[in-house]
Amino acid sequence: MKKLKRSARLVEMTQYLLSRPHTLIPLTTFADRYGAAKSSISEDLVIIKEVFEDEGMGELMTLAGAAGGVKFIPKIPKDQALVFAEELCSQLQQKDRILPGGYLYMSDLLGEPSLMNEAGKIFATAFADQEIDVVMTVETKGIPLAYATGAQLNLPVVLVRRDHQVTEGSAVSINYVSGSHKSIHTMSLSRRALKEKSKVLIVDDFMKAGGTIQGMVDLLAEFDAEVAGVGVLVESGEVNTEERLLHDYVSLATLTNVDAKTKEIDVKPGNYFTKK
Repeated sequence: MKKLKRSARLVEMTQYLLSRPHTLIPLTTFADRYGAAKSSISEDLVIIKEVFEDEGMGELMTLAGAAGGVKFIPKIPKDQALVFAEELCSQLQQKDRILPGGYLYMSDLLGEPSLMNEAGKIFATAFADQEIDVVMTVETKGIPLAYATGAQLNLPVVLVRRDHQVTEGSAVSINYVSGSHKSIHTMSLSRRALKEKSKVLIVDDFMKAGGTIQGMVDLLAEFDAEVAGVGVLVESGEVNTEERLLHDYVSLATLTNVDAKTKEIDVKPGNYFTKK
């Protein structure tokens, strides 16, 4: 039990809520933690709720009843998300990102915690109303984004392997066609990593035709699991609709053109900002 002044209690309660998103916290938890009356705790939560909403940090939901409490739902307003997307596009347009073969270097951005946390918060906002059990990605570059999204949704992360690891026990493996190269690849998932009938949010760093993500969708079918949504940091806008293997997804940036000769890169905010 901690006896704190109200100002200090408000700070600690806020931190407590921020570190436990999508978690129902009974009022008695705070009352016992601070040795305060529930009525005082309720007043504090009203103040915190107003700050969260006014600052665009998210929602503080209150559930009434004996089994009730409060739950913090991280959300970012679309205008704030657009500022992030425009900054992401600006960084992606740097000429020195073009690699041989017209590929785009993104590893530095994917390794930036603050950037990935913000992207994760946007995905958490986009899929806040979906029932999700786990976040999934394929190794390796999408891992930081998946963990950032999982942290905002307070969900575990499941990693699909390109090569089966002996230390993960028996696994389900499938072959899939890479949409960009039209070549056959293999991906696998440990049988212990995912429960049957799970609802899964797939997250990946880049999508061209969608072959890799479609492979994950097919792999989930082997677990009788359901795809709750798909989020990609950057999608290629150079792929025809007929060639796209996936159509229902959320993207934060769209790469429309990479000219290796002129070193010109065109990127615009993704479909998250045009979806209704």
